Amino acid sequence: MLAVLVTAALILGAADYQIDDRITLRRGDSLPAWQWYTVTSDEKEAAVSLTEYRAFSCSARLFGVVPLKHIDVSYLEETRLCPGGMPFGAKIFAGGLLVTAVGDVDSQGGVCQPAYDAGIRPSDIIMKIDGKIVYSAEELAQAVAQSEGKEMEFTVRRGEEYRVFRVTPQLSVTDGAYRTGMWVRDSIAGIGTITYIEPESGEFAGLGHGICDTATGALLPISRGVVVHAEIRGIRKGAPGSPGELRGQFSSGRIGVLNMNAAQGVFGVLTELPVNVCEETAVPIAMKEEILDGEATLLCTVDENGAKEYSVTIRKIKNGSGDKNMEITVTDPELLEKTGGIVQGMSGSPLLQNGRLIGAVTHVLINNPAKGYGIYIENMLRAVQEAKTNGNMRQEGN
Repeated sequence: MLAVLVTAALILGAADYQIDDRITLRRGDSLPAWQWYTVTSDEKEAAVSLTEYRAFSCSARLFGVVPLKHIDVSYLEETRLCPGGMPFGAKIFAGGLLVTAVGDVDSQGGVCQPAYDAGIRPSDIIMKIDGKIVYSAEELAQAVAQSEGKEMEFTVRRGEEYRVFRVTPQLSVTDGAYRTGMWVRDSIAGIGTITYIEPESGEFAGLGHGICDTATGALLPISRGVVVHAEIRGIRKGAPGSPGELRGQFSSGRIGVLNMNAAQGVFGVLTELPVNVCEETAVPIAMKEEILDGEATLLCTVDENGAKEYSVTIRKIKNGSGDKNMEITVTDPELLEKTGGIVQGMSGSPLLQNGRLIGAVTHVLINNPAKGYGIYIENMLRAVQEAKTNGNMRQEGN
């Protein structure tokens, strides 16, 4: 019996490691089949409409009988995209006020924590104050100042839930102003790299990871986002223990909007396309099963000469989750000389292999800047498709 239990545990462990939690197929593809287990649809009919996005569930079963693992399956259209590699500037305005910290107020009655005691916590998003929608930190400060110490009602979003907290501001003996003891952020700005552009619609994606608040690590909610030109003006070379960065600045003129900030990157629409973006420069994408360990190229901009390809090697991470699906090692002598490897600002740089777009750079290893991580392109595209299907993506101009 012990031998049977050990064998079963080994099989289940191997299945959990080898079988992906999610499978992405192209239209017309069949469910994958392996030698020692099969994948069967949990739906009676797994046919996928040719006119709309569809996802369904499957089960991996040992010898077609013993259930091993639940799998989510989704389909993507066959598509061709223009690789990016050019920098862009973005400013995101939060859909509310992101609470970055809660702390003390030195009041006449002693040290107190009005916001914390009321139940407000970091990563909460303040949507309304006394029933009125707030958009900026200045509006919060003004409302607290005008409260004269009277109880205030805060409508807060925490995850998918909305809660109401009642906070009584206290008069600070430090500066004579009423305080709630919380710090908030209403916007964030930065420079990244475009991963791809759809030449016909102008839809684009960048970064390969979400824009998060530095204090809480939470994704910054988006009410609106602006995309502007950015120029690379210098490089701080990366070294072990000291990540480098591309030093750039925003240029005048809006060139697009951001519609979504997700774990897989930022997504939006460009109203002004780069000169080399057209149907002729578009390339097909590669699903993760088509990506090979070994040589690939990274496309990025590190100086005024524009985007250029540099050699790298990649290794797929089995069942890699989130935005760390591939290990990347920079091998190009020129890029190593200029940047030391992967630096801040290169996030979103497209990865290409055998003429196909396979993903984007997302992270650098702090202790070895020549190495980092990348995300599969299918994960970025799936995030967009799911958001559109579920109605979670802002529409341009909203």
